[in-house]
Amino acid sequence: MLNGKRIGLLTASASRLGGGVFEAVVAHAALVRSLGGVPLVFALDDEHAGEDRARLAPHGADVVTCPTVGPRQIGIAPALVPALMAANLDCLHLHGIWMYPSSAGATWSARTRRPYFVSPHGMLDPWITARGRWKKALARIGYERASWARATAFHGLTVREGRDISRETGRHEVVVIPNAGPAPTGPRNPPPGLDLLYIGRIHTKKNLLALVEGWRTATRPANARLTIAGWGDAEDVAALESAVAEGDGSVEFVGPVYGDRKQALLDAARFVVLPSHSEGLPMAILEAWSKGVPTLMTAECNLEEGFTAGAALECGYDAATLASDLGSALAMPDARWLEMSAAALELAGSRFSEQSVAAMWEQTYGDALARVKAVA
Repeated sequence: MLNGKRIGLLTASASRLGGGVFEAVVAHAALVRSLGGVPLVFALDDEHAGEDRARLAPHGADVVTCPTVGPRQIGIAPALVPALMAANLDCLHLHGIWMYPSSAGATWSARTRRPYFVSPHGMLDPWITARGRWKKALARIGYERASWARATAFHGLTVREGRDISRETGRHEVVVIPNAGPAPTGPRNPPPGLDLLYIGRIHTKKNLLALVEGWRTATRPANARLTIAGWGDAEDVAALESAVAEGDGSVEFVGPVYGDRKQALLDAARFVVLPSHSEGLPMAILEAWSKGVPTLMTAECNLEEGFTAGAALECGYDAATLASDLGSALAMPDARWLEMSAAALELAGSRFSEQSVAAMWEQTYGDALARVKAVA
């Protein structure tokens, strides 16, 4: 147990704008509290931070958001380092990279010499590092190399991400621990409709335009529906809306969804689909499995366990391959679907359970804190 240790969770956005990284921070705050620690969240301020701090309140997490100056893509926040130093943290854990919080984390580590962990959340994936190369080169020189050098250890969500981290940072101190998903529900019957669901960020890497085109040409029953829910930059959303408008009305983009509406979409879904080019460990898949919803996803989702256990079907990236994969999923007999649903629930209750993941973090944090005490 962490026995009152103050664990800082540092990230770029403590709101829905952080996407899956914010969801991971919420889950991590709950995990720290369950181990007897005190979670404290530090982030850059944004338009949803005030509203979304309610997501962290049930876990007893204090939230500090700091205003930024200059380009939002960097997020320079002069008050962030002073806030970290004033919090008397025993350990700091950075979630996400390529922005100013990396610099703040490195500064805190240099001044305190206390444990400092870095979770890139897939941001060192080759697809990501190949984009915006000059901006990332400046970030490496400006602050990432200092942050990587100061890290006690890196956290990879998968073995594959661990390899990406070592390749990009030159560091081999990597612990591989998955995100925990929600607690699994009980066994379920196949949903009455043939609804497929995408839920998450609207972004080029998610490959949604190919998904919509593949759906348009797939062999599918007349009552089959594809719902796309999420948020994103205006340019990406506009491109998606244009693609949806060219179809036959069987695809619907519903924008961001939360709470009961999100749960209703998951309850109605026969499959959750994620044809992504790049992921860390997608929380949307873990949420689907916790509800007994099988998934249709690419290998880039880094959840090989899903294919092995029979909770997921692998799909391709181009529209033609996706059309075939979508048609096969929609034609699946109920008996096979029930087998996949049971496999999804089993994974949610074992490998990706809160208890399993908490035990791994208890060991990781405990070892790092013990080394500091021994040196002192």
